[in-house]
Amino acid sequence: MIRKIIHIDRDKCNGCGACAKACHEGAIDIVDGKAVLVREHFCDGLGDCLPACPMDAISFEEREAPAYDEAAVQRAQKLAKAKPFSGCPGMRAKQMQHREPTPGAVCPSQLSQWPVQIKLAGVAAPYFEDADILIAADCTAYAYGNFHADFIRGRITLIGCPKLDAVDYTEKLTAIFASHNIRSVTVARMEVPCCGGIEYAVQNAIAASGKDISCRVAVIGIDGTILEERVS
Repeated sequence: MIRKIIHIDRDKCNGCGACAKACHEGAIDIVDGKAVLVREHFCDGLGDCLPACPMDAISFEEREAPAYDEAAVQRAQKLAKAKPFSGCPGMRAKQMQHREPTPGAVCPSQLSQWPVQIKLAGVAAPYFEDADILIAADCTAYAYGNFHADFIRGRITLIGCPKLDAVDYTEKLTAIFASHNIRSVTVARMEVPCCGGIEYAVQNAIAASGKDISCRVAVIGIDGTILEERVS
């Protein structure tokens, strides 16, 4: 049947998961770091997800789609209530225990420039020339205990949150990469799907800059361990 249903623009989506949380019917999931309408028969066409999207990636369209199945939605909602958690993985509560630090030990800051926010950094800043750059999701420095020594030291640091910042970093990063000789880029992101937005922006910016820049990606677990490292 032809009916009104949502359309998600994959190119605009930053994978924050806000739409999935706003969809009371459970029609949307985060797949490979992007929002996807995975259950068309759960979409009622009312569009609660539209105002929740910070990237304006959701719109209505008239097309062939299965009819809205309210009974199926209600069954799914009952099952969801029995689970301990549902929604964006980045919002799942978890508590960890760690060893106490050595008494009297001091970890000096390795930050070499200011500002650090991607949105505030000037494209023409001289410290970008011949630099190794760290582009980190905000939470990584809190999750990984030795962040200054292992990631910030020797690098120009830029930080941001693809879920909370209502902006696509690609344009700004492309301008920085294109304007300077960048030796390497390191991306530090959390394991949660919404954090994939910062990696996606960096990869797109490198491609758009026309430069051959080595990029290392480190995926930090919520427990503070490095789960994965890859280089492109």
